[in-house]
Amino acid sequence: MLLKDLCELKGVAGNEKVVRDFIKKDLGNAGKNVTTDRMGNLIVSNGVKSDIHLGVTAHMDEVGLMVKGIDDSGLIRFTNVGGLDPRILVSKVVEIGDEDIPGVIGAKPIHMQKAAERKKAFTLDQLYIDIGTDSKIETEKYVSLGDYVNFISPYQPFGSHKVKAKALDNRVGCFMVMELIKMELPIEITGIFTVQEELGLRGSQVAANNLDADLVLVLEGTTCGDLTEVEDHLQTTELGKGPAISLMDRTSIYQRKLVDKLTAVADLHKIPWQYRRNSFGGNDAGRFQHSKGGTPCLSVATPCRYIHSPVSVMDERDFDGMKKLLTLFIEEISKGGVL
Repeated sequence: MLLKDLCELKGVAGNEKVVRDFIKKDLGNAGKNVTTDRMGNLIVSNGVKSDIHLGVTAHMDEVGLMVKGIDDSGLIRFTNVGGLDPRILVSKVVEIGDEDIPGVIGAKPIHMQKAAERKKAFTLDQLYIDIGTDSKIETEKYVSLGDYVNFISPYQPFGSHKVKAKALDNRVGCFMVMELIKMELPIEITGIFTVQEELGLRGSQVAANNLDADLVLVLEGTTCGDLTEVEDHLQTTELGKGPAISLMDRTSIYQRKLVDKLTAVADLHKIPWQYRRNSFGGNDAGRFQHSKGGTPCLSVATPCRYIHSPVSVMDERDFDGMKKLLTLFIEEISKGGVL
């Protein structure tokens, strides 16, 4: 399955080459002309010419780690690349560098901690990666400063329509863009696979300045907070309630008339959907809206629990509903009257 392959690729922000090469090969085999800009963004057209030009975009990068030092004992010190909570890192399995050196994230064992230490969460400086070596010299044979560290977490269906995987944020969006580009939709579509979104929407700032589009659809995996002890108004999204449509977030406010037209298509075809019910976080729309003379955007996302961790969880029904809604909405745009 294409989504499984995408999720299991390594692509920490700033090191998206493996993901980029995979998408480029897949779309190239589908007969699409794919180019890469100087920032590393991947640009592809569906080959259709029409009066309306639609952009569809998703970021290729994921959160991860980077080597910043090696102790005399051979243990590796690291920093985060993108937003990560140190509390979720202990005991996670990782791979380091181009050679995929296996390692485990460790910390001072609980039975060696003082009582006061047990009451506090570990900081990044208290964690290390163990690759099974006994000295700095031995570790340096395999690992260098600046090496990227990615999580190992196989894609796996489980439970009722659920899937767990790393990098659902945002390989879900990448999959959607690839599918839309391959479809014979009656409108000019440019797909943009951006880099370094997790570091401040860096890739989209470059891509947006080279795109002339009437509308950009920003496709994402987004936060799902349908958990115990989270108040309803803070839950953001819920699994199984359909794709999430944004009204605003930290970087963007979306035109209500466009949001209403999107939800009208969902209602007409009885596709479950939900609003993304808070404004924290942001996405590449924050850059595309500011490009040229201003480009209208819509943000549609698949809800994912435990986002920005080695294991996220999505509901396949939300994912399928997102694909169906986007296809029908684009067909509606091609008829005129939406923009």
